[in-house]
Amino acid sequence: MPSVRDVTFDLLRRLDLTVVVGNPGSTEETFLKNFPPDFTYVLALQESSVVGIADGLAQGLKKPILVNVHTGAGMGNAMGCILTAFLNKTPLVITAGQQTRDMLLGEPFLTNIDETLLPKPWVKWSYEPKRPQDVPGAFMRAYAMAVQQPCGPVFLSLPLDDWEKEMEALDVLRTVSTRHAPDPARIEDFAARIRASINPVLVYGADLSRSQGWDAGIALAEALGAPVWLGPFTECVPFPGNHPLYAGVLPPAVGPLGQALAGHDLVIVVGAPVFRYYPWVAGETLPAGTKLLQIIDDPYEAAKSVIGDSLVADSLLAVQALLPKVGSRPVRGPLRQKAPAAAVPDDAPLPLTPGQIFAVLSQVAPEDVIVVNESPSNMRELAGTPLGVVTRPDSAYMMASGGLGWGMPAAVGLAMAEGRTGRNRPVVAVIGDGSFQYSLQSIWTGVQHAAHVVFVVLRNEEYGILKAFARLEDTPGVPGLDLPGLNIVSLGKGYGAATAKASSPAEIRAAFATALAAKGVWVIEIAADKHIGDLLPQ
Repeated sequence: MPSVRDVTFDLLRRLDLTVVVGNPGSTEETFLKNFPPDFTYVLALQESSVVGIADGLAQGLKKPILVNVHTGAGMGNAMGCILTAFLNKTPLVITAGQQTRDMLLGEPFLTNIDETLLPKPWVKWSYEPKRPQDVPGAFMRAYAMAVQQPCGPVFLSLPLDDWEKEMEALDVLRTVSTRHAPDPARIEDFAARIRASINPVLVYGADLSRSQGWDAGIALAEALGAPVWLGPFTECVPFPGNHPLYAGVLPPAVGPLGQALAGHDLVIVVGAPVFRYYPWVAGETLPAGTKLLQIIDDPYEAAKSVIGDSLVADSLLAVQALLPKVGSRPVRGPLRQKAPAAAVPDDAPLPLTPGQIFAVLSQVAPEDVIVVNESPSNMRELAGTPLGVVTRPDSAYMMASGGLGWGMPAAVGLAMAEGRTGRNRPVVAVIGDGSFQYSLQSIWTGVQHAAHVVFVVLRNEEYGILKAFARLEDTPGVPGLDLPGLNIVSLGKGYGAATAKASSPAEIRAAFATALAAKGVWVIEIAADKHIGDLLPQ
């Protein structure tokens, strides 16, 4: 009679869950015993990096990834990136070992107490099988939950003594649909309201990207002749920044966002929350008389929207259903003149501004680069240079949560996905020197798996975005916002990366060109000036 392990691993093969990203502990070793040669184990050195790498890998491969962390302590380390994976809507099957069933009543050392409660609310489902023989079925249910819209992480707690138990060779494999088609009556209503609008505007979010709706989003914008804004903090860009109808990124505050939409009688939000706000700035949510329609794949997001009427559906399917019903409008010219790229002379005063640094990097960056951004205070500066202008689908990522520590491991995971698929696009992670400290252990995993990722670390020795927030909120004298004494190059070397330290334009170009050509993992430290910009655009 087969064991629980035999039946479970056979199911995992059939589900194509053969990549395990983990950091093993004593309660996980029974699961990993005699690890099958047709599976791949990706070791990360801390559980936050485990989940971040799996998140990037899942997004790059467009399929769920299996995660294995160490009982309750490991889950605690992982929670920041689990929260981000949930808001990123990344399908992950997260597992953690549990102590032996025979001892659980007395809660021995390393017991995961209230194991299903610990990851909530940042997983879609959390479960510990009631019997060893339920383990395969629990994996099947977890997989089905993870891939159904809205996709996201799920959690299984697995007692360490379950794996050797015997069970019948049950076939629990089944399939579930993964997309919600739109309600036809709601589509007719939305289409009629769009046709009746005088000056509509579109707001796109990451659901459109996740549903592979890049081309459909362009088609809808061109049919309506409508400008396209990205929602605040869009984690995966769904629309080309060089398109004539691209308007920019909406500010993440009530008053400024409402003002940005002035002059439009209808706002059509596709695949984004309504809205992601950050600081409180009073004002009208929408201009007077403006109406809003939202398409989102998450009933929870639809319910909590602060304004407008919602349709719960897959973004691509909804846009495809709308396109033949909304008609077409005259073609518009460019919404704004494209500013010429600012030249940065080789003798520019040092340290360079972030905008100058990104302009120099843009001179070297290839067209097919993937950019991961976790330099929060410099998002606007990056977006204003060719390196930050997204022109291809699946090529720009950031975290939806605002929690630091996701960008570096996610970049490693994305780079590993590029290698596994054979696309081999280079991944460039723009990281602040503060962000760099959260998950730098992920460098080692990238080195071990020969991932091609270049970490560009801007060193301004401060939490710049927090200083900008403090200025907006008029809170002077906040401690803990300066970061002196960090040696980024030494930290990169310690984990096996190739490193460079650059300050002048010539040094930056040379280091970046070398890193792009040489493959592998690189850490490039670049000193940036300490000017504190405005948190919100003026």
